[in-house]
Amino acid sequence: MSCMTLFNRHNCFLFISIIFSLQLVAQQARVNAGTLKHFEQFKSSYVSARNVDVWLPDNYQANIKYPVLYMHDGQMLFDSSINWNKQEWGIDETMQSLINQQVTRPCIVVGIWNAGMERHTDYLPKKAFESLTPFQQDTLLHVKAYGSTNLFTGKMQSDLYLRFIVHELKPFIDSSFSTLPDQPNTFMAGSSMGGLISMYAICEYPQVFGGAACLSTHWPGIFTLHNNPIPATMLQYFDTHLPDPLTHLFYFDYGTETLDTMYKSFQMQADKILKAQGYHAGNWLTKEFPGEDHSEKAWRKRFQFPAGFLLKK
Repeated sequence: MSCMTLFNRHNCFLFISIIFSLQLVAQQARVNAGTLKHFEQFKSSYVSARNVDVWLPDNYQANIKYPVLYMHDGQMLFDSSINWNKQEWGIDETMQSLINQQVTRPCIVVGIWNAGMERHTDYLPKKAFESLTPFQQDTLLHVKAYGSTNLFTGKMQSDLYLRFIVHELKPFIDSSFSTLPDQPNTFMAGSSMGGLISMYAICEYPQVFGGAACLSTHWPGIFTLHNNPIPATMLQYFDTHLPDPLTHLFYFDYGTETLDTMYKSFQMQADKILKAQGYHAGNWLTKEFPGEDHSEKAWRKRFQFPAGFLLKK
């Protein structure tokens, strides 16, 4: 299975670089708005240690309780100078602007850095993967990312990654900062594989997360659609594990260029599932962004929409 079946050499190299270049680095991110607290190599009993950044809005006060947005690929959120592609989401600027305009409630953002080579095994939903046949699972575990390197470093550990967030990181955040720890005020967001694990998190822990924003959700899991059983099993899992629409929010989006060209048909199927199970304009939003590609630059331009949807005033 080669990503060259869908993309030219330049794009193939670009997206493989994303996987192997998002590594834990010694540099700490700096922000232009709000305050950033950095926790180096946050230890876990479930997954490998990783850095965690906690963004606090301007005028953060310990006597005020704040909703919390947990985000994946944390090293790509705040400071482009420390990133391999010199791009960032601009979370600090966008969130502070939305708060100042009273579009969203003041909130805390927790950026969970990915673990580099373990990113795919952390983010691919385990229960969906394990519904595949043993042959399909074995074939996918040996998919090459580039050269002789496997895309997956081993068995899926997304269930362990979510346990880390729910049972270790969230209690630490709630005890260290002034949060609203309940389900209606706890959210998750990510892009690409981060969108996939955000969807999985709210389905697995509907009592913990009240909403999920899934940008450029990477339904294919790998970089080709040829003989790829992942999208179908992801959608089947989604159909059978959706949380109650009365108490949950879903945001999805996709662009139309580079890797995002793969997503529209799968997102349309996901939208049908949401509609069939009672989701509507009040608790679900899917947006298409023509001309936008698969990059932090693109997600930065539209982060205002998921933030405004999940954290509306």
